[in-house]
Amino acid sequence: MSNKIRTRYAPSPTGRMHVGNLRTALYEFLIAKHEGGDFILRIEDTDQERFVEGATDIIYRTLENTGLIHDEGPDKDKGYGPYVQSERTASGMYLKYAKQLVDKGEAYYCFCDKERLEGLKQEISGKEIIVYDKHCLHLSKEEIQEKLNSKIPYVIRQNNPTTGTTTFSDDIYGEITVDNSELDDMILIKSDGFPTYNFANVVDDHLMEITHVVRGNEYISSSPKYQRLYEAFGWEVPKYVHLPLITDENHKKLSKRCGHSSYEDLVEQGFLSEAIVNFIALLGWSPEDNQEIFTLEELIEKFDYHHVSKSPAVFDMVKLRWMNGEYIKAMDFDRFYEMALPYIREVIHKDYDFKKIAEMVKTRIEIFPDIKELIDFFEEVPEYDIEMYTHKKMKTTAESSLEVLKELLPIFEELEDYSNDSLYSALVKYVEGKGCKNGYAMWPVRTAVSGKQMTPGGATEIMEIIGKEEAIKRIKAAIAKLEQ
Repeated sequence: MSNKIRTRYAPSPTGRMHVGNLRTALYEFLIAKHEGGDFILRIEDTDQERFVEGATDIIYRTLENTGLIHDEGPDKDKGYGPYVQSERTASGMYLKYAKQLVDKGEAYYCFCDKERLEGLKQEISGKEIIVYDKHCLHLSKEEIQEKLNSKIPYVIRQNNPTTGTTTFSDDIYGEITVDNSELDDMILIKSDGFPTYNFANVVDDHLMEITHVVRGNEYISSSPKYQRLYEAFGWEVPKYVHLPLITDENHKKLSKRCGHSSYEDLVEQGFLSEAIVNFIALLGWSPEDNQEIFTLEELIEKFDYHHVSKSPAVFDMVKLRWMNGEYIKAMDFDRFYEMALPYIREVIHKDYDFKKIAEMVKTRIEIFPDIKELIDFFEEVPEYDIEMYTHKKMKTTAESSLEVLKELLPIFEELEDYSNDSLYSALVKYVEGKGCKNGYAMWPVRTAVSGKQMTPGGATEIMEIIGKEEAIKRIKAAIAKLEQ
């Protein structure tokens, strides 16, 4: 096996990339890069029934957008290819290795038809599964050859012992021992000639000199069978790193139905790639110093997979939103504006200064769709209750607000310069003359021009953007509303 660390991400092209798969890819990338090793992409497309057209493109696009650039893969052959399982199958390679195991007595041909297999079903832990009874293991060489000559469909099964134990070592969970009676004789080569996921994994990992196999802990139960395959071939066993389950806030397995289980779901919901990667890195791993915001380069430097937890990791949407907001705050304005503009245009169709609106909301949102609710009043003032003019802290009431707006209206009508500074100066001058606090005048004006209790900007900032004509129109409408 290679002295250099070699990890592989081996997805099946079955649709969008699940958060758990992206975490696996990220950890494999970080394990390799932390030690100056290689990160390999391998496409496992042997399950033809689940293959989705275009899914391979999704894999490439997601890895590129998240910065998980592979050193080897179908598009970068470094001598270990092909890197697509269907192409490796076409060469007859997996069948060759399966037959080696048959010759050693570690595997056997199975010709049982569906009807016979159905009769072997057992209910274990509430699930119906087929526990194969080794029926075909006892066929003579002549019987096997006769069935092969007759073109009777067959699979090749692993021949696992029924007594004793099998032990394997995992870098997170330690040594795990299982009774061999629990191991079924899993299929290695299916009746269509394709290898099963499990068998192809072992053969490919060996031939590609993979040093660390990283996967979800749901594969722990399959690991003894992998271990026996390595031992049967006499191959060196890679290091296993099984990752904890990712659950939702209710501690249930993160399912596709939850609406945020894939990378693309999250991007469509307005999350940034960098924030998604940062958040997913912390689903099962934490640094010693409790740092939370990481660039990919910082993750490469600090990531130590030995600190991966055994406990399930909770996908906390509140934390992801917070983290995304921190990334948005730190964003270059031009990039932010480019990403925010479609959301602004969705709500505002009037000819306003969209850059100023973007500046207002940049530090006040957690995800981009938040923009729409913050700025909808620019298009038109929503229906609101005059109770909104009553504010204890500002010492305002509907009556005092009406008085203030009536007194300010002629001042705003006479004002030529509608810049924020000019508007603010006019308001401050009015406040000083009246002998009240700023909020006493600012609150009614902001309520009048926005119809909202919370706005991303102050009264004069809003007035500057909507302009003199619209501002006067809104203040007059507010006076009329208060006079009813």
